[in-house]
Amino acid sequence: MSFDVIIPFLRPIEQLLQSKTISEIMVNPDNTVWVEERGEVRQIPDVRFEDGALLTGLEVIANRFGKKLDADSPILNLRLPDGSRMAAMISPVVNPRPLVTVRKFTSRDYTLADLIRTEMITEEQGELLTRAVRGGENILIAGGTGSGKSTLLGVLADAIPEHERILLIEDTAELHIRKPHIVSTESQTDTHRSNITFDDLLKAVLRHRPDRIIVGEVRGPEARTLLDAMNTGHRGTLATIHASSASEAVRRLASLAIRSAANFQLNVAKEDAERSLDLIVYISRKEGRRRIEEVARVGRSV
Repeated sequence: MSFDVIIPFLRPIEQLLQSKTISEIMVNPDNTVWVEERGEVRQIPDVRFEDGALLTGLEVIANRFGKKLDADSPILNLRLPDGSRMAAMISPVVNPRPLVTVRKFTSRDYTLADLIRTEMITEEQGELLTRAVRGGENILIAGGTGSGKSTLLGVLADAIPEHERILLIEDTAELHIRKPHIVSTESQTDTHRSNITFDDLLKAVLRHRPDRIIVGEVRGPEARTLLDAMNTGHRGTLATIHASSASEAVRRLASLAIRSAANFQLNVAKEDAERSLDLIVYISRKEGRRRIEEVARVGRSV
């Protein structure tokens, strides 16, 4: 993978960015540098940024990607050309120096066989989920940060028939769906242009004849629009959500759905979610290993 676009501004961590075994790099506001390598997190001694150098570098990087990064917009999220993700925060939300995390993109070449081999998924689970995707079932993938939700979603999307039109919606573009008829969209909420929210995008793509809708991560008012779409005939939806279990995923989806609707009660939203979804997959990460803990048919485990 290539990080040429950011390396000139992040020279102290150049070797870490180029490493084939390091999956994540974290630069903390106290100027310490940490990495995740083969599932273990450790500090890298003697790697430091000079005072002001990291902030200046981040401002230049943000500008090159058409993003804003300043005291009024102190949070930056972007996708690098190879698909890796870079997140940063600056003062006043963190002090005294910036916080930066680079998560390298490694899921592009993963197949179902790879996930079975690494014991992230069993053969039986793989067969079940492949049939569900091909059959147009609505599937929600739940888990914590770094649990492998995006990786699993990308692999499951391989089972979508080649002729179907896919509309992909993401906050920060990172998914690589290996299909011929796919349209990728990305929300624009921290740029120099007008805001286009996740919900705006979802409402817009519904007018473009999707056979399938893939949502990178449900995290806000778009949950209501997504429920409405699934309840009105849009089948075969794939989405991810942060949650600690399959049952919690339903509750979280419902709670997100009511945030933008004053007269939408939680119990009604929960019923909508249960009616809309067919399967919930809960994936966890423990001691550096990712695995599916539960595949739940809405209303019962399978």
